[in-house]
Amino acid sequence: MAGEWRTLSLREAHVKLIDCDHRTPPASDAGYPYVAIPQLRNGRIDLSEVRRISREHFVDWTRKAMPATNDVVLSRRCNPGETAFVPHGLEFALGQNLVLLRADGVKVYPPFLRWLVQGPEWWEQIGKFLNVGAVFDSLRCADVPNFELRIPPMSEQRAIAHILGTLDDKIELNRRMNETLEAVARALFHSWFVAFNPVRRNMARKGRRQPSLPSPSPVGRGQQGEDAKLGRGAGGEGSVEELDRLFPDSFEDSELGEIPKGWEVKTIADLADILGGSTPSTNEPVYWEGGAHAWATPKDLSTLSVPVLLDTERRITDAGLAQISSGLLSKGTVLLSSRAPIGYLAVAEIPVAINQGFIAMKPKAGTSNLFLLLWASVAHEEIVSRANGSTFLEISKGNFRPIPIVSPSEGVMQEFEQLARPLYERIVENVRESRTLENLRDTLLPNLISGELRIDAAERFIKESTI
Repeated sequence: MAGEWRTLSLREAHVKLIDCDHRTPPASDAGYPYVAIPQLRNGRIDLSEVRRISREHFVDWTRKAMPATNDVVLSRRCNPGETAFVPHGLEFALGQNLVLLRADGVKVYPPFLRWLVQGPEWWEQIGKFLNVGAVFDSLRCADVPNFELRIPPMSEQRAIAHILGTLDDKIELNRRMNETLEAVARALFHSWFVAFNPVRRNMARKGRRQPSLPSPSPVGRGQQGEDAKLGRGAGGEGSVEELDRLFPDSFEDSELGEIPKGWEVKTIADLADILGGSTPSTNEPVYWEGGAHAWATPKDLSTLSVPVLLDTERRITDAGLAQISSGLLSKGTVLLSSRAPIGYLAVAEIPVAINQGFIAMKPKAGTSNLFLLLWASVAHEEIVSRANGSTFLEISKGNFRPIPIVSPSEGVMQEFEQLARPLYERIVENVRESRTLENLRDTLLPNLISGELRIDAAERFIKESTI
């Protein structure tokens, strides 16, 4: 099979390079995405944090090139060679130092192009044509069409694109499902513990006037239907009215304003043991070489799409673990990065030791770790306000422990755990499956792109690996 492949330049393969605008339009509160280099992540365009531009600027910026389905966005600077494909229906303007690659379908099947530019030969060409600069390495637009890559017959291209695309589509489906599950859990937390909607409904049933909240609630109005959806869809039993019976029907004053009657204002240290970590000397191989214990730094949380920690980049030995006073934290501990930046969050799904860049929350009896996780997200501004430091802000354990928190009744905490737990477990299951699929995809890609692995063998390998 490999002998049927041809080595062609991108120009000979009819892959066109489209050089776009190199200015930056003014930002707008709403409008069209303006995709820049940071939005190219793992072969996809990530719009979770993206600048937006007005329709007027969008029309102006896309006159030269409107990205089309199956185009490939290529970064020329900062991360030269990084690519991301354009999915169906996505409209956006292309940012500085990004160009488009477009296959016309004559010699390169357009959906195959996204995989062609991720293989080993692609990165060999990047190394060959890369211009090393004092500040940034870069690629010249004039050089890219000269990249030489091995191109399989069209039938092979279609088969490879189908195999890798199917795996990637499942990964993307899991990601979107996790976004939805996480949003449902956040909405439930906000409704119960920020907006206090069940209490308000109970007051309405008794015909009492509802007191105003300290600040407007984005999910306060019209939440009854949403709570019904949450109660049934999350695995809970009974109607919304039955769930509401767990809540009081009035508020009382507290240092944090009006809170449900009978609930208490406590500190976060009342609900969880607050711990920190440290870094064993990196000059002592005995602490690191052959390490068996996961050891986390905030970097391990920085790339997580959902707050689930399944592994760490580095591991430490028993001797290294003995250097950390907090030891090996148990599965279920909530981790919060305490500096540079403050706010990365995850639940450890493995026993883990941590460095000094964390605050760890080990829930005490009767406290749900998911309650702590979502509280820390909602309380981000309060947490940051208690940080200090001249070089970078850091929240110390001493400043973190006294943070006040509205603590619900035992019955409400238990019911929240029962409703939120299935959502979280499904998220974890999806993350584990996606990791398996990613490893499978990344193993197959170079072998398929190089022609070393036949299509039928790849299909058998996938079937055996996913049973």
